[in-house]
Amino acid sequence: MKSYDVIVVGSGCGTIIVDEAVAHGMSVALVDRGPYGGTCLNVGCIPSKMLIAAADRVMEIREAEKLGVRADIKQIDFKSIMERMRKAAGEVRDSGREAIAREANPKFYEGEGRFVGDYTLEVNAEKITAKSIYLASGSRLLIPPIRGLDKVDYLTSDSVLQLKERPESMIIIGGGYIGVEYGHFFAAMGTKVSILEMSDRLVPAEEPEISLALKKALGKRMHILTRTRVEEVRTDSSRGRVIATVAHTVSGKKKEVVGQTIMVAAGRRSNADTLSVANTGVETDEKGFIKVNEHLQTSKSRIFAVGDANGQHMFTHVANTEAMLAAANLVHKTRSKMDYSAIPHAVYSHPQIASVGLLEAQAKKTHKILVGRARYLDIAGGDAILEQDGFAKAVVDRDSSKILGFHIIGPYAPILIQEVTNAMASGGHMNEIARGLHIHPALSELIQVTLDNLK
Repeated sequence: MKSYDVIVVGSGCGTIIVDEAVAHGMSVALVDRGPYGGTCLNVGCIPSKMLIAAADRVMEIREAEKLGVRADIKQIDFKSIMERMRKAAGEVRDSGREAIAREANPKFYEGEGRFVGDYTLEVNAEKITAKSIYLASGSRLLIPPIRGLDKVDYLTSDSVLQLKERPESMIIIGGGYIGVEYGHFFAAMGTKVSILEMSDRLVPAEEPEISLALKKALGKRMHILTRTRVEEVRTDSSRGRVIATVAHTVSGKKKEVVGQTIMVAAGRRSNADTLSVANTGVETDEKGFIKVNEHLQTSKSRIFAVGDANGQHMFTHVANTEAMLAAANLVHKTRSKMDYSAIPHAVYSHPQIASVGLLEAQAKKTHKILVGRARYLDIAGGDAILEQDGFAKAVVDRDSSKILGFHIIGPYAPILIQEVTNAMASGGHMNEIARGLHIHPALSELIQVTLDNLK
């Protein structure tokens, strides 16, 4: 049995740990079942944002009339948009895989690994062990148990990337960030979109008023049903369509939603079970995610879990940060702790959403708070682009003036939130933002005005 200093499972954020360990003279094994590069590169943020970039340009053209600019879209080349995305992601994936395969260290084990004993993995019928093991095994699609779904040729956020022809109509099951992002893309391409969400609102992890504003905006372009449970799907082969039978979660009233195809966007689950982590004593929670402490250490002292595998915050920037912390602890023998208090995220719908920190309802449980709100129209930059619906919301501790949360819906929200994120990461006092000069008339003044409106 081959022994290493370090085994890393997963070629997404796991390569950060690989690179650091190799650079410090450790022997490393990288285990990956593929595709190389992990979720983000192959089926996640990178390809999806390439598609959404095209959808954003479509919406800018369509909305330019409010500024006195009248333009027509002559053609949307759906096939070209999809091919560009696949080509770009494929080139990065293939070059990365070829480069790692040529190296003697790390030793690349391309195949599915599973634990067969204490600190022992089996890959392609070969057993390997290590002093330290890092699980960056990622996540996979969560497919809900809907009657008839297994008999329908449905799409997912993985398989949708292989489309060559634009669907005339699409039913999306799930109104979380994946569902609304792809809803935005396909609606912009000309597909008739229906989104079915079981919760009482879209993107239920966001502030309620932001969810409401998103539903209002997207509702102008697509059919949205919330508080809707999908009970059954079936194919009407004679008409080449899919029919979803849905029931209102409160009244129980049923109706049918029809589309050419159906996409499941119901979330993701950890890959920990495919690794058989129980065979090495690693504990998982009730949802199957690997339990970790603040050092990202599992229930086994020399096994660590980073990224989607631990389910803390399933975003690439969080996974990369966890991997960098784990790598630093490994090579420098430190005991740094992962801080999740200022984790930003974005939803690339149209309008865009960005958020960091606590929701108002969460903050109220443990703090006396002040809340500030400001519209884009309250600042000159927002007025210049006639942004009538976008706004920001700040949640601040009343006694300490520490920013607890900040939430934005509107143009460039993912960029605007960064100033708040940086302030929260360095102490979080709102005066840190107030001391900095804000360019006038720039959209960044939205942050300052929102904090000026606390009450």
